Parts: sequence; structure tokens; C-alpha cells
Amino acid sequence: MRAMKKIDEEALAEAYNRALALEKAGDIDAAVKAYEQVLELDPEDHGGAAVRIAAMGRGETPPKAPDAYVETLFDQHAESFEDILVEQLGYAVPVIVRQRLQALKLGPFKRMLDLGCGTGLTGGTLRDMADDITGIDISENMVEIAHEKDIYETLYVAEAEDFLEDNDDEPFDLVTATDVLPYLGALEPLFFGAAENMVPGGLFIFSSETLSDSDGRPYIVGPNQRFLHSEAYIRSRLAETGFDLVEITGINVRMQDGNPSPGHLVIARLKG
Repeated sequence: MRAMKKIDEEALAEAYNRALALEKAGDIDAAVKAYEQVLELDPEDHGGAAVRIAAMGRGETPPKAPDAYVETLFDQHAESFEDILVEQLGYAVPVIVRQRLQALKLGPFKRMLDLGCGTGLTGGTLRDMADDITGIDISENMVEIAHEKDIYETLYVAEAEDFLEDNDDEPFDLVTATDVLPYLGALEPLFFGAAENMVPGGLFIFSSETLSDSDGRPYIVGPNQRFLHSEAYIRSRLAETGFDLVEITGINVRMQDGNPSPGHLVIARLKG
């Protein structure tokens, strides 16, 4: 086994701060070079240099945000997460999920899987609609906060796609993934994984941030380092992975710099 290369934290911080400053100053070429140096110092990419390069329209769009980056991001913000998301960014997706389920007279559910559960916003909002809820999040700090709330029967610290691939628990009749897609580009692993862990006729509900279909690309990294997906891409991938679309609703996912982030709430049913 090869020993892991120790990261030079000081050099990394210096390179990252230089890259951020160059990006802010609008010197894209220099910023990209600086972020490439960041990646050389930290190949696991805790700072999300790869998504920042893609957000500037350079390099290859990665298939997903690096695990180390997502984990670090949420571990750092776990304590203030709900305040920032709900109070400052006006995030109400879990409430919209509940409203749509009630309007369509769907539920109650036996077993719910909450992917990217965070501190338990979606699990808490749907608690009375499911007998048993399992929560998954890549951030240990987030899972600790969710655990203290006593919402979930079972909690795992895991990356969503890895969990879906490895899990052999009983299948679920409801799988939610609110605010997960902004950290994923390619959706096949998530959609296939969800299908593999569901009962026929089970519901898969997720939110996405929208890339105009006229762009022609399936997904990009947007200016806030979050992935945007085209509606056409979502529809085609759901069909290919065995889902029927129940409904797709235009929503405002959150406020970003005072502007709404247009997105979709998608409800799909696994073919039986």
C-alpha cells in the first residue's frame, strides 16, 4: 500500500487564495493555471478546484463534484447549515415535496430513503408520512446533527452513489434526493442506484437546478459551482433507468445573491 502524500497545507492555502483572487479579478487564464496548481498539491480536491475551473467554462465538466470537496464543504457548514439555507437562502424544497405528495394523494410510505439528508430537513418534514426513514449523508458532522434530532431510524455516513451500489437492506417505497443533484453532473449512477434499491411502483423525488434545454448540453457547472441539468436530460435518463414521470414542477430552489435559482421538483415512479 502506497503511503498517502502529505498535503502541504500552507502551500495549498496560498495557491487556493491566489486562484480565488485571480478569479475574482476576472483573469480567467491565470486563475485556471492557479487552480491547476491547487489540484497538483491536493489531487483529492478538498477545495473543489475542478468545479471552479468548469464554472469558468474551462476544462472538462467533471461527472460530479469531488467527494472530498462536498464532505469538507458540509462538515465546515454543518452548525450554521439550516440557518444559512432556510433563513438566508429561502430554501423550502422539503415543504414543496410534502405539498406535492399531499396534492397528488401519494403516501403514506413504509420505508423512505433520504439521500443527502444533511441535518434532516426533508426527513423531518416527511416524518409522519413514512413508518421508517433511513438517512444518508457524506458529511459526518451533518449526520451527527440529524442523529440528535431523532428523526431517522437509521443513519449512514456515505456518499449517495456508493451507498446505493453497496446497500442490501430491504428496498424502499420512497427515495428522496433534495439538493443532491447540484453536486452531481452525470445522473445515471444515481438513477440506476435508486431503481436498484426500490420496490416496483416506488416513488423517487428529487430537486434540480435548471439548465435551459436550448443550451444543448446535458449539464454544466454553473457560476455558483453547482451543477445545472437540462430538463430533457433528466427526462431521458429517468426513462432509461426504468422510471415513469409522475410530474415535473418548476420551482425556485433557493435565492443566490438575491436572485432566484430556477429549478425543478421531479416525482417519478419505478415501473412495476
